[in-house]
Amino acid sequence: MEKNRLEAFSDGVLAIIITIMVLELKVPPALADAHEATLADLKPLLPVFLSYLLSFIYVGIYWNNHHHMFHSTRHVTGGILWANLHLLFWLSLFPFTTAWVGANHLAPTPVAVYGGVLLMAAIAYYILQHAIIVQQGRDSLLAQAIGRDWKGKISPLCYLAAIPLAFVSVWISNGLFILVALIWLVPDRRIERLLAQQK
Repeated sequence: MEKNRLEAFSDGVLAIIITIMVLELKVPPALADAHEATLADLKPLLPVFLSYLLSFIYVGIYWNNHHHMFHSTRHVTGGILWANLHLLFWLSLFPFTTAWVGANHLAPTPVAVYGGVLLMAAIAYYILQHAIIVQQGRDSLLAQAIGRDWKGKISPLCYLAAIPLAFVSVWISNGLFILVALIWLVPDRRIERLLAQQK
């Protein structure tokens, strides 16, 4: 099967996820009626904004890497379609967990659940990546580009540590979430380099 519909559908879902997340950034009624608004009035919205910012970065990272992964993919199978839906399911929970963390000012339970969703999304991404490699073979472009995949291995470990640590210190957990985001923030150039060599 061709991959175009899968990519278009995934792009649409990710765009909707970002849209739903930004809709949680609401101006409180007291500020909407204020005659003299100041930046200090927005201070109560800071946890909501920060959780939105981190989730926006994560969705961007997934979109970027998803794009690169499917750029190196020739065809898709039913298994790949289901693996992709599995990933989109966990990503679709980002708006809920993001809103919960922001509304509760980084309370331990919402932060732990947020980490759980991040962990499951990382596992789902690995499953999708593995399904593509199985379909295309161990000598495929994606398999060569991934190599040892140290980023893909360290990320779930950070999430696993962050979940129980949320009940010790939400700042440590959030620090681990930010660390993983920073690791992935720079787009992976391995696929681009291999594609360039094949031209």
